Amino acid sequence: MAIEDISISRNQGVLALGLNRPNKLNAITREMYSILAREIDSANSDEEIGAVLIYGEGNDFTSGNDLNDFLEHPPSGADSPVWHFLTAIRTCSKPLVAAITGRAVGVGVTMLLHCDYVIAGKSSKLSMPFVNLGLVPEAGSSYLLPLIAGHHRAAEMFMLGEVFSAQRGYEAGFINEVLDDEEIAVRAGERAKQLADQPRSAMRQTKRLLRQAHQKQLMAVMDEEAQLFSAALESDEARTAFMNFLMKKGR
Repeated sequence: MAIEDISISRNQGVLALGLNRPNKLNAITREMYSILAREIDSANSDEEIGAVLIYGEGNDFTSGNDLNDFLEHPPSGADSPVWHFLTAIRTCSKPLVAAITGRAVGVGVTMLLHCDYVIAGKSSKLSMPFVNLGLVPEAGSSYLLPLIAGHHRAAEMFMLGEVFSAQRGYEAGFINEVLDDEEIAVRAGERAKQLADQPRSAMRQTKRLLRQAHQKQLMAVMDEEAQLFSAALESDEARTAFMNFLMKKGR
């Protein structure tokens, strides 16, 4: 079934959530964040679900936030849908799998740092242009990316905001497999089912053990990022950067 712009299916222990706005490059709205957060949270207590798979319908994973929706209703702290979603992926007790094809921008990349298994197509193009837009990183990525990839790679990806390949993400350590694009959907489904079929209690405890050492620091960083991000949105620097971006986009 589909709820608005999120495709939702449950099959063989896997909750599959599809970003379903292919005509808008799967740009994410507040409503989509709310649905994603609700479904991921509910999976935690659903004994029928052993893994969660996030993917993009069509040719792209996601171009990030829907800018019109984002600028009209900017996130305003812990009660905003985007922060509910970020908290949901941080606290999800089930394995999170992501399947990437085409473009993955902004939160489309930072959410991968919270996933347990990421598969990307060879033609995928990823970027985190926060600084380019007068903003700061979010989703705890300013902590997680240096932890995973090292300071210098993280600084390059954030400070320059350039597009990079799936292979580059694999080398940085946050993509598990890079395959031909046409193989992604099947492989992601296989991996998600494989994870869902593992002993549930052992899987849950293993995920907790893998992440518990960093949770307190991660929560603190996410809170600081949220404050700085909200403040940056109100700045003249960000307004100018967004205006320039929208002008270029409209050409």
